[in-house]
Amino acid sequence: MADAAQFGDGAAGGGRMSGVKGWCPGAHRPMMAADGLVVRIRPALARLSAQQALSLCDLAQRYGQGYLDLTSRANVQIRGVPPGDHDALLAALAGLGLLDTDPALEARRNILVAPFWQAGDVTHGLSLALLDRLGDLPDLPAKVGFAVDCGPQPCLDAASADIRIERSAHGLILRADGAAAGRAVIEETALPALIDMAHWLAARITSERRRMARVLAQMPLPPEWCDAPALAPAPAPRIGAHHGGALIGAAFGHVDAAALCRVIAAQDLPGIRLTPWRMLLLEGGAPPGDAAFVTDADDPLMRADACPGAPLCPSASVETRVLARALAPHISGTLHVSGCAKGCARQAPADVTLIGRDGRFDMLRRGSAGDTPERCGRHPDDILAEFEHNTLSKTP
Repeated sequence: MADAAQFGDGAAGGGRMSGVKGWCPGAHRPMMAADGLVVRIRPALARLSAQQALSLCDLAQRYGQGYLDLTSRANVQIRGVPPGDHDALLAALAGLGLLDTDPALEARRNILVAPFWQAGDVTHGLSLALLDRLGDLPDLPAKVGFAVDCGPQPCLDAASADIRIERSAHGLILRADGAAAGRAVIEETALPALIDMAHWLAARITSERRRMARVLAQMPLPPEWCDAPALAPAPAPRIGAHHGGALIGAAFGHVDAAALCRVIAAQDLPGIRLTPWRMLLLEGGAPPGDAAFVTDADDPLMRADACPGAPLCPSASVETRVLARALAPHISGTLHVSGCAKGCARQAPADVTLIGRDGRFDMLRRGSAGDTPERCGRHPDDILAEFEHNTLSKTP
């Protein structure tokens, strides 16, 4: 979800229709899809202990479709939950320490945490402190979020967040999304400054400008809030061994709950961390030999985005992920297969974008799902045959 709402679909509970682009589910306020409720869980520090992860996998198999879906804000979703089981699922999540009892605080807990933190470091400490001060934040649109990204270089630059705590060349900065520079802070002043900036944003949001970058396109920040240049972002993390564990991928952010249980048990992991990159960080672990996960950093599936599509989403008239899997090896760049023009799985342009419409696909290159297509009404078999032929024709 942008959050790039990767898995936003269907109609919200309580009668509210989620066809409105940009609305995302929560745990207390799930979204109704064609296969049942979509329930989003926001683990603190984007971390699940081994017991929490194993229990969450059990809940996904007991109440959902047996899968966990990763979002672009390092959250996790269980989909396909029968409405009559929602209360039981909430009680189980609360028992695992994965749910705020106050729905308003749970909705505010849109905090991205750089996944490579170590206990006691700046990212860890500021993230915990921000969790304690959620009640001091103003009311903001549900998609407004925060990032705590205080490693040597920012690694969450491409992820969705409106206010960021990062490092500069000379210390910490508080940076508004869309600004090239930030406000110099120290650990003790970072959160008061963040709360100040959140109130500044809340006072300037309109129905047309509901995110920081859009507000900044119309009005400047106070000059003293943008006098510390930001560092260049770190290279995009890649699948494989990392300090503290291993990154493994999940095609389309779709995680087989039973397979994840096997990996946790086999490696006796202390925990896992969620990332905004459709990857999991196995704490102290190694890449598993399980076909359910992507362990090759160059696997073309990690360049492909696809929403659940039909029949899971009532907005979609086409199946998406089978085609995306088949097409990905034949496309050298990025691929987006969208069930409809909302483009929930990817907001940014892709090298090849397919948009479902009336049971077929429209297509364009270097564009987004909401853009005007170049070719319309194509059958999936014809699209696949075209790209397979193009790949073969380029083979020496």
